[in-house]
Amino acid sequence: MNGLTLAYIGDSYFEFMVRLYLTHEVKLTKVDELHKKAIKFTSSVAQRKIMEYFLHRNILFEDELDDYKRGRNTSGPGRRNVDAQTYHMATGFESMIGGLYIRNKMRCDEVIHQAIEFVEKGDFHGENSEKDNHKL
Repeated sequence: MNGLTLAYIGDSYFEFMVRLYLTHEVKLTKVDELHKKAIKFTSSVAQRKIMEYFLHRNILFEDELDDYKRGRNTSGPGRRNVDAQTYHMATGFESMIGGLYIRNKMRCDEVIHQAIEFVEKGDFHGENSEKDNHKL
């Protein structure tokens, strides 16, 4: 399956898992709050930061890195509201999630859980501070 198709699947599943987390774990019920909170996890900037964290920590297996690279390298020029590198890394992240969903749903859920924990900590630059939280 090509990288963009994997990203299509990964985008959908990641969004679904974030929504489940926000409604079942965080217990949000107001749609406006849900939407605002979900963006902190699902924006291309957030996904780039998650991917940078995963790459820096070396927590991904070779096949997961292959799916990431497949999506990163096949994505188009990007969107107007985000730079090309961020767009490519976010597409790579979604592609990795899509590949995991197809091959190993348990591992996929584990990786998504790590991504959610990372975003919730607000630890986007190696420090847990309010200053860093506003960048997402």
